Amino acid sequence: MNTKDIIYKLRTGKGMSQDELAEKLYVTRQAVSRWETGETVPNTETLKMLSDLFNVSINTLLGSPQKLICQCCGMPLEDEIIGRNKDGSLNEEYCKWCYAQGTYTYSDMDELINVCVKHMVNDDFTEEQARSYMKAKLPTLNYWKKYEELSDNGEFDSFKKQLIKEINQLKPDGMPELGSLNALVGSYVNLGYRLPGGETVKFLDDGVTYLGNQLESEFESGVCFGVLANMDFILISKYEADGQNPELLLYKKR
Repeated sequence: MNTKDIIYKLRTGKGMSQDELAEKLYVTRQAVSRWETGETVPNTETLKMLSDLFNVSINTLLGSPQKLICQCCGMPLEDEIIGRNKDGSLNEEYCKWCYAQGTYTYSDMDELINVCVKHMVNDDFTEEQARSYMKAKLPTLNYWKKYEELSDNGEFDSFKKQLIKEINQLKPDGMPELGSLNALVGSYVNLGYRLPGGETVKFLDDGVTYLGNQLESEFESGVCFGVLANMDFILISKYEADGQNPELLLYKKR
């Protein structure tokens, strides 16, 4: 699909007229019309505004001329899993697991490999093959090539260590000691907890990336503890397979 068709589809999908889109972008209706006829293409700044407005990547607006992959983990990038900068804009270099709200979430290549391998193993791809592939792939990606330049001098690692310490001080009976925190997108872990009055409540934002982990209960077979945290809170829950029958055990403001 060409840029002209993409802009038309996005605009009409939102029920917007050319005048309404032009007003939001500080351009004339004629400019929008020329984009949609293919006479011209929006400039770089306008493409950024369109990206923010319609929540799609500039690559998508241009007809996907590039096959984007995360420059930290190597995952193919679709718009819905692209990471975001602190201002909420899309960063087309990274996925939202490796780059969340302007923060790089991995500083240890081996830790990232361990996380990725769990999701790569299947009937046709063994753990050994997955691990070998990642060990060869990651050093070729921009993040790891420029790690010293992009790193925050260990500040994020220190923050994670502090979080782990706080969580282990709070752990409920039966929860093993927490050893690591991984990046987890809210939509994957946003369970609904039933309150005493019967109301079901979710505490997370589906579009935000949190730090967390899942730990098997030491006392109850088939039961897991879920740990989630960020700068503002720590949440610990307990649930059965596939997140069934979740129970909120602890929600603590930091």
